[in-house]
Amino acid sequence: MRVGPSGLIIVFLLAVAPHASEAQAGRLPRVGLVLPGSPSPEYDRRLEAFREGLRGFGFNDKQDIVLEYRWAHGSFDPIPSLVADLLSLPVDVLVVDGQRTAHAAKNATATVPIVLALVGDVLQTGLVASLARPGGNITGMTIMTPELGAKRLALLKQLIPKADRIAVLKIPNNPVHRVYWQELQVAATKLRVKLLSIDVSEAADLQRALSTIGPGGAAADALFILEDPVLIPARQKEIVDFAARHHLPTVTGLRSFVDAGGLMSFGASFPEMFRSAATFVVKILKGAKASELPVEQPSKFEFVINLTTAKALKLTVPPSILLLAYQVIE
Repeated sequence: MRVGPSGLIIVFLLAVAPHASEAQAGRLPRVGLVLPGSPSPEYDRRLEAFREGLRGFGFNDKQDIVLEYRWAHGSFDPIPSLVADLLSLPVDVLVVDGQRTAHAAKNATATVPIVLALVGDVLQTGLVASLARPGGNITGMTIMTPELGAKRLALLKQLIPKADRIAVLKIPNNPVHRVYWQELQVAATKLRVKLLSIDVSEAADLQRALSTIGPGGAAADALFILEDPVLIPARQKEIVDFAARHHLPTVTGLRSFVDAGGLMSFGASFPEMFRSAATFVVKILKGAKASELPVEQPSKFEFVINLTTAKALKLTVPPSILLLAYQVIE
């Protein structure tokens, strides 16, 4: 394993002051986290970074603050009830992961502050009015999903110049995927590649969707997977196994996919985004209004490539690609 240059991590400092919620309510402040996936090593890293972020400001779980976790286990059906359950406790702040989770929280409350830990497009999907002054009760981190998609496509084309037909695995009812798809089409035109839309309506539909690019289906030179808890990490092993059987190079935004055997990923550091989300929670608990806290973009990005997978695909990774890598898995 080799670690290369990483992006700059911006650390926000906030003076320790009395906990506003505790002082007002005579109890420990309570923060609810709505997580669309299931407990996993990947989520362990994100949540530990979140707790570390809180501890940096003197908020230790169960001593200075109470953290309430709710898991949807890869299905979005229970999310509205999970949000309602947390609001009924009540909680002082809601922390949400994922676009549809964020919209469920927005639909459920206009008063409880909502912190976005890991959300894609916040403007075109109507979550906030603007990045600088979000308005309403929502603030936090945006992953800049559409912009990163073009970069991933360019990296894939740089690694495999002959890749002319790229299958894009996406979920049509994910609002970010609709924005993502539009941006990818623009990038594909510039790179002179053809995109094949492979839609997955739900997790149970994955095998049918993959079959459309399997034997007898559309010929594809590579597979581009859009991030969604229904697909990754919930079903990433199935996708990795399919890609290996059909010798398909893969790219996505989640490094856990590369750890599982995918070819490469480029995206924001999700643990660092959760760490930054903790800063928003602390500011709100100390009296800041969500409407006045600018939505922030990630400052650390990771390009990870799996050389073992590249070798299995009989791909030669040029030095120019290796130099860009944050991490190389061998």
